[in-house]
Amino acid sequence: MDLRLGTRGSALATAQSGQFADAVVAAAAARGTSAGGGVAVELVTITTKGDIDRGSLIGLSQTGVFVTALREALLAGECDFIVHSLKDVPTQPYEGLEIVTIPRREDPRDALCTDGRTLAELPEGARVGTGSPRRASQLKAMRPDLEVLPLRGNVDTRLAHVGDDLDAVVLAAAGLNRLGRSADATEPLAVTAMVPAPGQGALAIEIREDAPDELRALLATLDDPATRAAVTAEREALRVLDAGCAAPVAAHAVVSRGRLTLHTRVINEDGTLALNERNSGVLAEASSIGRSSGFSLLGRGAERLMGRA
Repeated sequence: MDLRLGTRGSALATAQSGQFADAVVAAAAARGTSAGGGVAVELVTITTKGDIDRGSLIGLSQTGVFVTALREALLAGECDFIVHSLKDVPTQPYEGLEIVTIPRREDPRDALCTDGRTLAELPEGARVGTGSPRRASQLKAMRPDLEVLPLRGNVDTRLAHVGDDLDAVVLAAAGLNRLGRSADATEPLAVTAMVPAPGQGALAIEIREDAPDELRALLATLDDPATRAAVTAEREALRVLDAGCAAPVAAHAVVSRGRLTLHTRVINEDGTLALNERNSGVLAEASSIGRSSGFSLLGRGAERLMGRA
């Protein structure tokens, strides 16, 4: 069976798509898919609006800029399945498509990348780059003296700023790990202080609703139930809050001994005010845990912190 996997063309996207393609081939071999004929996966590169537009995402209504082109290519039959970074995927369903697989999550933490100094060791007024309002707000909460500056570009481009015009940048630990660049992470930031983006570190594998049963069954073998429950709770909270990439909303769920605990945070732009919500329950309640967290935060004034009231 020859399969085409749609992916963005960035180094990180192709790396994580290539790694998932290898996992698909291995899973097929283990299952004896295609009567022993094997499975081959070809990467098909799709250019997205998020790759072309180099401007800041802050303040823009661009939820889904990294996924729409991939989805359109999938619906057009240009590929058989697609791989997203789940944190980039809008929470609303997309007609004609479904997320069939959420593999085991990578490290969900954010990582501070410097010349070797930790966050506490950076000098007063240090310049830190990030393209994420969530990261910017939480950095300011931890270190109000920092000058947090907007930054976009691929991992190499961002890291090149360290020691040049910036003292530090903040990147996703998962991305560094998938690129084999974990050594560039000076300090992984604790999830209690820098709460991750909903779905951070996880991938989402999408297929057409009319995909062949053989493909659906093969991809489903790579689904991780604990990761799916955790990100379901996180993304339900995000959906209720009606927040996209331009809002400083964070959520992180942990699964342990059959129970899920969700920490959701909404923080204002300058990091001076934050609302935190913690809820827990069994894995089957993941969606309701996320929804109740989101509604509770709205009732406590989250819209004001997100700049909507």
